[in-house]
Amino acid sequence: MRPERLASIAIALVLAATVAPAHAATIEITMDNLVIAPAEVSAKIGDTITWINKDVFAHTATAKNGDFDVTLPPNKSATSVLKKAGVIDYYCRYHPNMKATLKVEP
Repeated sequence: MRPERLASIAIALVLAATVAPAHAATIEITMDNLVIAPAEVSAKIGDTITWINKDVFAHTATAKNGDFDVTLPPNKSATSVLKKAGVIDYYCRYHPNMKATLKVEP
């Protein structure tokens, strides 16, 4: 192969590696027996949180800073995509003793 061709291929490979999008993760958080688990989660912007209510009564995932307020009927789930970085403390409005923390990195 000619050197010019090899250089073009090398440049294309480098550009493809730097432009390729990162894959977002899906993180499951459950509410069961009046407990949010895990109570502390690390995630990145673009990740999806799947909230799963395994209890027989409704819960919420309500951010203290107002970033989200997800209502979860009994035995249902919902999703949220994380849009900004920061530490988010959240709780269930119906059961304020249910508390957790979500750490979102850029």
